[in-house]
Amino acid sequence: MPREFPRTRRVGEQIQRELAGLVHEEIKDPRLGMVSISAVTVSRDLAHAKVYVSVLGDEAAVTASLRVLNNAAGFLRRRLGRQMRIRAVPRLRFYFDQSIEEGARMDALIDAALSGSASKDNKE
Repeated sequence: MPREFPRTRRVGEQIQRELAGLVHEEIKDPRLGMVSISAVTVSRDLAHAKVYVSVLGDEAAVTASLRVLNNAAGFLRRRLGRQMRIRAVPRLRFYFDQSIEEGARMDALIDAALSGSASKDNKE
């Protein structure tokens, strides 16, 4: 895994904070669901940013929200450029963050395993 540079991390965190406000205040598209920005990773040369979002809803809501966000990426980048104090704002690309769903799935598996072992203990 490549070494993470403090500047890229700081820029990513600032983009995350600014984007959270911009998405909720500036994008008025009704197809955009309940979206939260969960993480932003910026390339070492600060040219590209991967924005990970979590969306409340089913797979259709996720697809529609990602489509809206990726279509609005240029607008959001321009607005970020006005708010942030960096020379060049990275190009934004939005991705669905599956870590929340994966965590819930793992939690359910752990609960099932624990309840299975508890029922075995009661039988003995």
